[in-house]
Amino acid sequence: MIRAYKFLLRPTVRQDQALREMLRDHCSLYNGALQERRNAYRHASKTTVRYGQQSAQLKEIRACDPECQGRWSFSSQQATLRRLDKAFAAFFRRIKAADKPGYPRFRGAARFDTVDFPKDGDGCRWDSTAHDPVTRVRLQGVGHVKVHQHRPVVGTVKTISVKREGRRWYVILTAEQTVPEPLPRTGSVVGIDMGLANFLADSGGGFVPNPRHGQKAAAKLGAAQQALSRCKRGSKRRGKVVEEVARLHRKVRRQRLDHAHKTALDLVREHDFIAHEDLKIRNMSKAPEPRPNEDGTYAPNGAAAKAGLNRSIADAGWGVFLAVLNAKAECAGREVMAVDSRNTSRRCPACGHTVKENRPTQEKFHCVSCGHSAHADTVGATNVLRAGLARRDANPA
Repeated sequence: MIRAYKFLLRPTVRQDQALREMLRDHCSLYNGALQERRNAYRHASKTTVRYGQQSAQLKEIRACDPECQGRWSFSSQQATLRRLDKAFAAFFRRIKAADKPGYPRFRGAARFDTVDFPKDGDGCRWDSTAHDPVTRVRLQGVGHVKVHQHRPVVGTVKTISVKREGRRWYVILTAEQTVPEPLPRTGSVVGIDMGLANFLADSGGGFVPNPRHGQKAAAKLGAAQQALSRCKRGSKRRGKVVEEVARLHRKVRRQRLDHAHKTALDLVREHDFIAHEDLKIRNMSKAPEPRPNEDGTYAPNGAAAKAGLNRSIADAGWGVFLAVLNAKAECAGREVMAVDSRNTSRRCPACGHTVKENRPTQEKFHCVSCGHSAHADTVGATNVLRAGLARRDANPA
């Protein structure tokens, strides 16, 4: 199995400058390759330029520009061209699927933040100073950069990436490792119901509160973004405020990820089988369609209320949590199953009667047929568990 590790880099002043120059030159290579493709297609011949042709030009580009492109890893430059090729592949795939195409864009220096090295030992080397107790990673053109390795890397390192986040630099590794030993069986199964009032409710009647990290940071973020709107473009103050806004967003993202890891770990340790709703988060957070009138005006469509709901959905971080849960369950030998979420909060777990009147409020469930009462989220989690067990029994591994 493949596992990723992310560590903080601690470069010297010269290494920090070299890392910035590496990003700048890879960004220039990406934009130049994109411009070549655009020009070729705009020509009367409608020529299509592919990755293989652009990769073959790298040798000549490096020879003509030894001070910039010539000093970086050839493999990392190939990875940058391959990234552009994937962007075009996704563009054509969206066209065939009749989605919004989203033609690949030129990248500004602030929007190009990652350089990939496809193979450990080719332009990069993890733990390059094995004789030194301090871990370092060697990057061609940069040198041996100190790494804050807060946990051991298990397995064989395959790829290395360097990423800039604000003023910080990180190294991201992918390591191939054997499947770990599964956790001891507990004999417990659980269904979970994702929500906004509570982050989740389980079929046993437990609740995990919604931390609402984004809402708690909204005042500081709002003030910082107002300050940003008042800054003149290109000024030194604007650069500082931009960094402050980015720092606040990074803090919220880290808090949300930390909460997802801790919650998922508790579930994986306590239960052998976990069922959850198959949520279509992208569809749930879509903006409502406009409602034009005959006179050219627009009727109210609830866009303001829906925007608030969309912010709450994004703040909950359901997608991040489910991705973390699946990854941890795979490592622990647990089973996670997604089930259809329709009517899970309207179906009575006692008699099976399903009508919308069973849920008179957001929190209360009261069956109009048999009189069963419970918390609506607990009822939903119970129905999710039953559907998951039925699906598992119908499709045994």
